[in-house]
Amino acid sequence: MPPHEGAENLWLAKAIFDLGGIQFGNFTLPRGTFDSPVYVNPRVLISEPAVLRKAAELIAQETASGSLRRRPRVSPFSLVAGVPFGGLHLATAYSLLTDVPMIYTRPPRTGGLGDIIEGRYSEGQTVLIIDDLITHGGSILQTKSLLEEAGLQVRDAVVLVDREAGGGERLRRHGVNLIAILKLKTMLNHYRALGLISAEDFHRSIVYLESKRPGESGSDYAGPQT
Repeated sequence: MPPHEGAENLWLAKAIFDLGGIQFGNFTLPRGTFDSPVYVNPRVLISEPAVLRKAAELIAQETASGSLRRRPRVSPFSLVAGVPFGGLHLATAYSLLTDVPMIYTRPPRTGGLGDIIEGRYSEGQTVLIIDDLITHGGSILQTKSLLEEAGLQVRDAVVLVDREAGGGERLRRHGVNLIAILKLKTMLNHYRALGLISAEDFHRSIVYLESKRPGESGSDYAGPQT
């Protein structure tokens, strides 16, 4: 990602930081991955409705026809699906902003698809998946699978933060185009440039990101860090 790409969205990176959504230390990430020196929690945005609304506006801008000069064009869609739980508030904010209807999935129970998908939909509709964060892509792919079992189509997914651990590449292998509002390396460079984080935390985090090359398998669902 070129240093300038996504620079217009760095206010969101600062907002996440100011709300306590960036922590440094040693954090266990999904299903057996190595300890991460940086923890990202975009869900803190629910505490600032104005910022959450602006995040939804970013999603609307990035998915609008003609606005994706740097990325593949987003396919037309008539529904949005928030990934539980981190994507639910974002999808709700987006739906309220744009009037695009929202659905969401839940783990399968006895009783059929009516128990798996909440909200109204028709077979054949195309759904845009929304989540707050992607690591390896497992949560988005799980949501995609449940939607497709119901006869819905998924071509694109949008997240606020890409941790750059191969999630985008994994989604593409499954036929899903990823739109990331921010990438973690860009965020870290921004924080360091502003003097918000120490050189040690910056260096440890960059080394960690460089070690997590695309192609790793795994899921991005493991409790609170998705």
